[in-house]
Amino acid sequence: MDETIVEKIRESIVQASNILVTTHIGPDGDALGSLTAVGQMLHAMGKQFDMACDDGVLRKFDYLPLAKDVRRRVDRKKIYDLMIAVDCGDEFRMGYVYSRLTCEPVLINIDHHISNNNFGHINLVVADVTSTAELLANLIPKMGVTIDKGIATSLMTGMVTDTLGFRVTGVTGETLKVAGDLISAGANLAEITLQALVLQELNTVKIWGKGLNQMNVEDMVAWSVISLKDQQAISDDPVSNHGLGNMISDIHGVAMSAVFTEKEDGEIKIGFRSRPPWDVATLATELGGGGHRFAAGCSQHGELDDVVQLVIEKAKATIAEQKAALEA
Repeated sequence: MDETIVEKIRESIVQASNILVTTHIGPDGDALGSLTAVGQMLHAMGKQFDMACDDGVLRKFDYLPLAKDVRRRVDRKKIYDLMIAVDCGDEFRMGYVYSRLTCEPVLINIDHHISNNNFGHINLVVADVTSTAELLANLIPKMGVTIDKGIATSLMTGMVTDTLGFRVTGVTGETLKVAGDLISAGANLAEITLQALVLQELNTVKIWGKGLNQMNVEDMVAWSVISLKDQQAISDDPVSNHGLGNMISDIHGVAMSAVFTEKEDGEIKIGFRSRPPWDVATLATELGGGGHRFAAGCSQHGELDDVVQLVIEKAKATIAEQKAALEA
């Protein structure tokens, strides 16, 4: 970790009067764990701050400290002199929370995505850690804050979810040491794993059922399309299909998976998953998104069938290119 950047972050926080903390739209456990961990850190430092995310906090993460304080919108008239973005690969991933600001705060970008475009005034981007939470576990003590049970719970949530329970490529001895330190600080690994990974909303399981019934597998690509009609048939409220991509990417002989989710505004969100050695970050980046080598995503606009055809063709081409490189 670059100590010069760490010092710039500390000085910026100390000097700031009003801070906004945000994370990416459609937040997962690493996003929300990192968001609430930074909020607790700022509280310990005696700072005035708000936390916001366009999509709020999923009910399964209500146990996180400060979860109830995360807003979906911020007062456009409010002036922030510092903004901290966690787990965001680019500025667009911050959604309306950022794009509708009328002030121009100093922006700190803390992230671990390999596709991060260093959009902040101060960028702490470390791509060789498994999660933003793992990065923060090393940063927070450098801000003069002790990691207590609350912060440890938030950080362990981020680590557990982004590593699928410490099972993904990239988990190192250092990752497990950080996790051990968080347990020593009070994080309950078993309970966090149960809440963050195991338990699912009934509507999520129902949408998995639709997704599995509509799945296609062809040329090492597995994909499923969740239309707006499919979602509305289950609930009037937004339905998460998080986890479906991991499920279908684990089919024997599949290199990559893609889950297409149609939104009310015509946007189509695509989540990609893969296993080593297949890299989906390059595919997502080519389509205007980004992420990790084995978990990435993007958004497209257009007719659903046309978008699916375009993306699947690109996925097949990406696999062919990577297969040729591996065999060379």
